[in-house]
Amino acid sequence: MIITKPRDWARITGNLESVGARRVFLMGCGQCATVAHTGGEKELEATAAQLAAEGYTVTGWTVGDVTCHLNGTKLDARKHREEIDSADAVLVLACGAGVQTTAEAIGKPVFPGLESLFLGTVVRNGVFEERCQTCGDCVLGETAGICPVTTCPKGLLNGPCGGMWDGMCEVLSDRECTHVRIRRRLTEQGRAGAGTLAPKDFSTALKPGSVNIRDRVTARQKPSSEGPPGRKGTR
Repeated sequence: MIITKPRDWARITGNLESVGARRVFLMGCGQCATVAHTGGEKELEATAAQLAAEGYTVTGWTVGDVTCHLNGTKLDARKHREEIDSADAVLVLACGAGVQTTAEAIGKPVFPGLESLFLGTVVRNGVFEERCQTCGDCVLGETAGICPVTTCPKGLLNGPCGGMWDGMCEVLSDRECTHVRIRRRLTEQGRAGAGTLAPKDFSTALKPGSVNIRDRVTARQKPSSEGPPGRKGTR
C-alpha cells in the first residue's frame, strides 16, 4: 500500500490562497489512506473542522473506494456534482496518484492534502515499513523474499558493505544487515549455495511507467473456435 502522511498545513492553505479559494470540497481514499489513518472519514472530518475554524467553507466531502481509479473517481464526482460545483477548489487526502486522478476527473483546482512517502508493508496496525521500490527487476526469488534494493540503505546486491560490523548495518546501526538476514534465511531453507545476483537492470525502472493488459485479457476471454476439449468431431 502507499504510505502517506499529512501535508504541512501552511502549504495546504497556501495552495488554497493561491487561487483565492474559500469554499473547499474534500476527497479521501477508502484504501491506502484510510488504512494509514491519513485520508479516511475521521481524517476528513478533522480536516473539515480545521478548515472551518480558519474561515473556509467545506461544501462537502467523500471517501472514494479507490481514489486512484479514474472511472471510479469520475463516478464519485458525479454523485457530488453540486457540492463540487459550488467549491472553489478540491483538497485530496490521498496519495499522489489519487491527486492526479482527481485532477483529471474534476475541472476545479485540485490540491494535495498528504505527502506520499513509500510503498509499504503493514507490520501491524499503524506501523508501516518500506520493503519494495517497484523497480521492475525483482530479485526476491534469489534473496529468500528479502529485498536488498530497498531494505539495504545502500541498495547493494552483492553482499554486505565494508562498514557492516558484527552483523549490524553501518547506516542503520540498530538494525541487522540485510545481507546477513538474507544469508541466514537462505541457509535455513537449504539454499545456502544460491548464486551471486546479476547487476541491477535500471532500465526497468524508467519513468513514467505504463502497463496495458486489456489486449491480453481480451485474448484470454475470447472463445476458442475449436470448442471445449474432448468435443471435437462429436455430434
